[in-house]
Amino acid sequence: MTRSFSLAGLLRLRRLREDQAAGNLAAANAEVHDAAMRTAHARDLLADTPAEVKNTAALNAINTARTASRSMLAELNALSALKQAAADESAAAFAAARSESVRIEKLETRHSDLLAQEDLRAEQLVLDEIASRSWHSAQNEVTA
Repeated sequence: MTRSFSLAGLLRLRRLREDQAAGNLAAANAEVHDAAMRTAHARDLLADTPAEVKNTAALNAINTARTASRSMLAELNALSALKQAAADESAAAFAAARSESVRIEKLETRHSDLLAQEDLRAEQLVLDEIASRSWHSAQNEVTA
């Protein structure tokens, strides 16, 4: 068996893809968080609008502002939904990249275990040979 893991290059490539997918997921989650914060801020601003109306012009202005605000909130909600969908896609891509890496990592672990077993077997053979030689030389000294 070769001492180096023959799929090491592929494993490095898979880990790079996994890291890239993790970065994309983090960016997508940050965008989801940002969109949620903007929506919450817009809702807070709408909650602070005065409810007291002194004349019809003020009533018309408040009505227009609320209509525009509802439209803005609908757009923000749609943007949040798009950002969440992108984050979900990024999460699926990360899961797929991680799965590919894990398969190769398991092969690498199995390879390392086999190398360790070979090393132990070779060491045991050397120890057995040393013990056998010392036993034979002790037997030769007794008979001589």
